[in-house]
Amino acid sequence: KMNETSSPPNVFVVLPAYNERAGIGALLDGLAEAMQEAGLPYRAVVVDDGSTDGTWEVLTERTRQMPAELHRHVTNLGLGLTIRDGLLAASQIAGEKDVLVTMDADGTHSPRLIPSMVELISRGYDVVIASRYRRGAGVTGVALHRQVLSLGASWLFRAFFPTAGVRDYTSGYRAYRGAVVKKAFSTFGDRFVEAEGFACMADILLKVRRLGASFTEVPLELRYDLKRGSSKMRLVRTVGQTLSLLVRRRLGF
Repeated sequence: KMNETSSPPNVFVVLPAYNERAGIGALLDGLAEAMQEAGLPYRAVVVDDGSTDGTWEVLTERTRQMPAELHRHVTNLGLGLTIRDGLLAASQIAGEKDVLVTMDADGTHSPRLIPSMVELISRGYDVVIASRYRRGAGVTGVALHRQVLSLGASWLFRAFFPTAGVRDYTSGYRAYRGAVVKKAFSTFGDRFVEAEGFACMADILLKVRRLGASFTEVPLELRYDLKRGSSKMRLVRTVGQTLSLLVRRRLGF
């Protein structure tokens, strides 16, 4: 629960969705339930990235009963531009003290973590990451080689870009103070999110880090066994994009 004396911030939940028809309805229901229980005013900001499986139809039907706004890419532009467009849309309607949350739309992230992330923002942190590398975190249903690669990426980023409070540089589940996202867009413009694919989350983190943001983490229970659709991650490409980003940023590009 939030501090009873002050009114809670508005929470804008940015959901990038590509062919998520099988699970997006259940996720939106879970989000509504978690926000209602916590007493948090919220709005879902969903960006459909050119889905071809009926995701858009499910979204338009489901969001009639909840606070939401929908955006649509006519063709598939990829996760980077979809996250960017969602954050931009949310930052334009959010106040500086409001909270912007990004999370996956495939059912692997539980909306029940959001209230504790919002609470940490209210205590003064600028970014709260749902992390796979904190005590109490767990990963279910992810192949071992992918877990090893994710851990390797975490160690590389920690070595080259050590950041107080951060172990998980690539998690897609985060909460941001509204002021930080607004500042990032005013500072970097469209270049706030340049990296393609899943490397975009590390790109966002490194940009916000340059603005002097403060970070903390909460343990994430990643439930890949609950994933409804097929994985959108292309492993070799993702590793390549992430390593390329790390080298470019380390060299100052």
